[in-house]
Amino acid sequence: MTKRMTIMLAVMAVLFGGLYGFQTFKGIMIAKAIGAMANPPQTVSTVVAETAPWRSNLTAVGSLRAVNGADLALQAAGIVQSIQFNSGDSVESGQQLLQLVATDDVAKLQSLQATAENAAIVVKRDEEQIKFNAVSQATLDSDRANLKNAQALVAQQKAIVEQKTLKAPFAGRLGIRAVDLGQFLSAGTTIVTLQSLDPIFVDFYLPQQSLADIRIGQDVGVSVDSFPGERFKGEISAINAKVDSTSRNVQVRATLHNNAARLLPGMFAKVEIATGKPEQLVNVPLTAMVSNPYGDLVYIVDDLKDGLGKARQMFVKSKPAKGDRVAITDGVKPGETVVIAGQLKLRNGSPLKIDNSHVPVAEAAPDVVDQ
Repeated sequence: MTKRMTIMLAVMAVLFGGLYGFQTFKGIMIAKAIGAMANPPQTVSTVVAETAPWRSNLTAVGSLRAVNGADLALQAAGIVQSIQFNSGDSVESGQQLLQLVATDDVAKLQSLQATAENAAIVVKRDEEQIKFNAVSQATLDSDRANLKNAQALVAQQKAIVEQKTLKAPFAGRLGIRAVDLGQFLSAGTTIVTLQSLDPIFVDFYLPQQSLADIRIGQDVGVSVDSFPGERFKGEISAINAKVDSTSRNVQVRATLHNNAARLLPGMFAKVEIATGKPEQLVNVPLTAMVSNPYGDLVYIVDDLKDGLGKARQMFVKSKPAKGDRVAITDGVKPGETVVIAGQLKLRNGSPLKIDNSHVPVAEAAPDVVDQ
């Protein structure tokens, strides 16, 4: 009986021991499998952080406007008699552009001039006769008043006649003609636009905090979508005397050379103003930055070997971005490898697989042609 009990207990011990060992082994394997599934190597692209010259700048968007620009119109109504310009012509100040029919007005002017000439003769005769007391002083004074009135009427009629002629108020380039011969024009009807294109202004707004970084004569660079890859040089020519109380922005105006008249009023422009002095700072592609409620961060690759590594999360301080790059003032050292693509699933300690076969070029500014 004792022997059988011993054998049964031994068998039970073996069974329970085997079951416990199996369960322990299964738990270990499940944990390994779950661990491998939860944190597989993430494929990322990287660059090595390098020190390079860096100069901060201000950026803004603005609009181009002519130094002088106007939609030309006549003060008087009438029928178009002649047109002395073509669309797109360059004209000089005072050049005649258009004439309305003014026959009646010219005839009236000639009549008034004849009356004024006659009044002048009468006054001259009175001045000779008064020496001999042939006329009274009252008669001379009355005739002089009549002469002044006649001359004033002549001047008034000349102004009316001149209102029938359109002249360029300043030198510039004309736009597209909007009227035709024989057309009746009401007063104020736009005939053509005239724009002075060289130099040309660009107006833009900056936040009030930027006032300490700008000054009259400071260089600016301007680019427009019409000429991609080109940069037009200019300088700040005016800063508004007040800050907008609603937006807390200040209006700034820069003047650009426009010899070829390629820039036109109304164009949308991007403006860059270099501020401060050049510094040697670590800079990386802008894609390396990850926004976080607690601040900006990057992922640095540690234990890099044979294309594998481990992610280390690092909060950083940076300068405002320039183009595709950003300068790091604290958090990244020169020579450290930084992740620039594939950060979506990363966390501190994530295993990494490096693949730099398709890394885009990141530049602080595109190659440009200065104008």
